[in-house]
Amino acid sequence: MDARLSPCRALLLALTLLMTACKTPTTSGPGANETSGGATRAPVKVRQDSEADAALARAVQQAEVTPPKQAAESLLAVRKAYPETTAGQDALYRAGVLFYDSRDYANARKSFNELLFENPLYPQANDAKRRLGRAALEVGAYRDAYQTLSSLAERAEGAERAQLLEDAARAAEKAGLFGPSLQMAVDMAGQARTPEEQQAAVARVQQLVEGRAGFVDVARVAEGLSPANPAWPVLTFKLARIYYHLREWPRLEETLNRFLAEAPSHPFAPQARELLARATRRVDVQPRTVGLLLPMTGKYKAVGEAVLRGVKLALSGSDVELVVKDTQGDVNLTGQGMEQLAFDESAIAVLGPIVADEARRAALVAEELQLPLLTLTRQEDITGIGPYVFRNMLTNSAQARAIADYAMKQKGFKSFAMLYPNLPYGVELANDFWDQVVRNGGQVRGAETYAHDQTTFTSEAKKLVGRYYLEDRSDYVAGVREVQEQTSGQDAFRKRKAMEKMKGGVEPIIDFEAIFIPDEWRRVSLVAPALAVEDIVTNACDARDLERIRKTTGKKTLKTVMLLGTNAWSSGKGASGLPELVERGGKFVTCSVYVDGFFVDSQRPATRRFVQAYRQAYSGDPSLLEAYGYDSALMVRQLLDSKQAPRSRSEFREALANLKDFDGATGKTSFDEQREARKSLFLLSVSNKGVTEVTQDETAALGDM
Repeated sequence: MDARLSPCRALLLALTLLMTACKTPTTSGPGANETSGGATRAPVKVRQDSEADAALARAVQQAEVTPPKQAAESLLAVRKAYPETTAGQDALYRAGVLFYDSRDYANARKSFNELLFENPLYPQANDAKRRLGRAALEVGAYRDAYQTLSSLAERAEGAERAQLLEDAARAAEKAGLFGPSLQMAVDMAGQARTPEEQQAAVARVQQLVEGRAGFVDVARVAEGLSPANPAWPVLTFKLARIYYHLREWPRLEETLNRFLAEAPSHPFAPQARELLARATRRVDVQPRTVGLLLPMTGKYKAVGEAVLRGVKLALSGSDVELVVKDTQGDVNLTGQGMEQLAFDESAIAVLGPIVADEARRAALVAEELQLPLLTLTRQEDITGIGPYVFRNMLTNSAQARAIADYAMKQKGFKSFAMLYPNLPYGVELANDFWDQVVRNGGQVRGAETYAHDQTTFTSEAKKLVGRYYLEDRSDYVAGVREVQEQTSGQDAFRKRKAMEKMKGGVEPIIDFEAIFIPDEWRRVSLVAPALAVEDIVTNACDARDLERIRKTTGKKTLKTVMLLGTNAWSSGKGASGLPELVERGGKFVTCSVYVDGFFVDSQRPATRRFVQAYRQAYSGDPSLLEAYGYDSALMVRQLLDSKQAPRSRSEFREALANLKDFDGATGKTSFDEQREARKSLFLLSVSNKGVTEVTQDETAALGDM
């Protein structure tokens, strides 16, 4: 005997480790959990009584000429008067039948339950049980109905058994007991007497395996089932699809080969052949075929089109075959697209997607199929899904790390404040920045948040410099006391003016050297002037304006603060030709520095080559999306064009993992041990003339971000 596990037993073992299968309810006997209002008395020993027999005969005669409910009540009266007699039990049975026939199923259940509880061996017990089970089915007591009817079916034969099985299956299905329901449907298919009955039973089996019966139920019922059963092909093909879902390739091929050998003409046979062909193609690879998952329609269409432009530019003139799958922003289509690229297109690797949910689905499928995926999503920790998942895209954590390292390692700052919007983007960046400052040995002295649609920031600026809660400052309290003393005896108007002058003269507490504002440029152009109102000087690089401030305030020494930002500060050009950030923010945003993953005016040679090529191809300027799409595709092209070009997916994965110092439009890129792209980001300085890149010499000390 073959000691190996059968396919079904192997599936049962695997699935049992993953989930707990629903246990079929058990009972000590038919109708054992049917109770009559919770009765607990022991079964009675009945006797025959002539007086009781006479009373029963009168009740039966009267029942022939009275309505069923009234007749049943008369019979129950006999039962009540002679409880421990054979006539009393006959009266109880007859009352149950009358209730049942008149569709008073609740009272029928009560009568039959009481009867069977007292005398399980009552001569008409089987009929009482059948009626009891069907009454339970009618009132929605589906589990009770299933237990009673299924136990009767085990001992029945022929048409009676078929009817009991059908009723029991219906009860089990309504009770959510899909495993037992499936088993009974399969049994009915095997015992069907006519083609119509067989067809109906097989249809029920198919209905149950498609979305109702669980994986374990299907495997359990299929175990040992003869191919002669008309339901065998339905169950076996479902098993094959389960193996496909679990990526159990040897079991899948074994099951499909058996299916095609036993049922080559079945309607599912064409699908089985296609599934088998697809499974065998999983190891086939076209070394020059690359997949691309992008939302080419739907609300993210513009994003997808931007990335595609960059990818096509990188592959221009190459014999690399690019296969694009439109995800439409749908995670299900994304998963299907990954499978199509793996099985149907034999792609050696896949680029994309961008949207977070799509990227996660693609990453999960990539790991299951061991298909290298270079995703372009910003979602953190996406590469943690597995070793076949890589990422090349600007992330929040990379930005926070880059700008904090610049401020601390290059500028020498140690103390910071933060103003950030109460949005996931702002909160996440603020937390990442704070963590990096602490890692570098610095401090965050103040942090204020604001609503995402806020347009005035007076309160937040005051809170940062200690001018909001003045009553908590000792110098303010002393000033109030001094004004009160000096204005003693004066009128209310002079007192009020003196107090306002003193209050306006309270110095701001600026115990930080830079303020981090992770928000988009429109909001920044509103925040920066509010900071200036509270005497926070942010344009340290403007010597002329600093001199003006010194003369105005009479202060020889000014404490200046640098504003720090993220790539959300990047803006298009306004009417003057300057970035809109500069046009709207004016001098209040000059001397600031923010970080980005791409800068179209960069003087880096690789970036300039890309921008020039893009302008020639598309007559416009590229954005970050085009740049990252370009670099990702160019990485793949470089690997495929190398002398040791990978011929398998595992070889490609290794080659990509070992890629070092790839010189692209977004910087020199290497992949770390977590398969995250590491590169020197673009640090951008704002002046009244526009935005320029902080030179490489200035950032060389930082190393790769």
